[in-house]
Amino acid sequence: MTNFLSGIFIQFFNAIHNLVEGIIANPDISFGVTIIVFTIIIRVLLLPLSLKQTKSTVKMSAIQPEVKKIQEKYKKDPQKAQQEVMKIYKENDVSPMGGCLPMLIQFPILIALFYVFQHIDYQGAGFLWLTDLTKSDPLYILPVLSGITTYFSTRSMQGSADEAAAKQASTMNIGMSIFFTFMSFKFAGALVLYWVINNGIQLLQNLLLKKEYKKPEVL
Repeated sequence: MTNFLSGIFIQFFNAIHNLVEGIIANPDISFGVTIIVFTIIIRVLLLPLSLKQTKSTVKMSAIQPEVKKIQEKYKKDPQKAQQEVMKIYKENDVSPMGGCLPMLIQFPILIALFYVFQHIDYQGAGFLWLTDLTKSDPLYILPVLSGITTYFSTRSMQGSADEAAAKQASTMNIGMSIFFTFMSFKFAGALVLYWVINNGIQLLQNLLLKKEYKKPEVL
């Protein structure tokens, strides 16, 4: 799967770079711009999934008051409470794992891009303060941005939940942000640049979509 995606992405990236290079000949600009354009196109392709995820998040927020009532009503019978909660989820066509799907899909893409940026001929090309996109950020700016943008973009995907679930989600979010920050210190600047731009676009997209969708009536 990874090799298949890598092959497609390499051809796709090279095609975009050829177009960008026709306008911007300087490799210290063209490769960085290509990564930005490439990231935007990937986000556009994932837009249908993002729309579905945002709708699910908004619906999840809307049904939380009913979920809390059920949990309070059947607090002495957790199994019955779980059954009733799942019934509400089914009636309102939401999944408690719906918000995780976009992030899970990002992982094979990220792994494929790890190989892509190892096989694309961009040796020595830099971008902004990065003198070489094949190497890690010497100023540690991108790794820090990676952690910050991962936290806020993931947080923007989460809907309102009960206190325990919210605490668990927050802990996982912080852990994931720390993980990406740590890994970004080792990854090539090109890959981390992609991840930071991807997170920024995703955050903006989620905020705009949440404003667009109104909370639905609970069935």
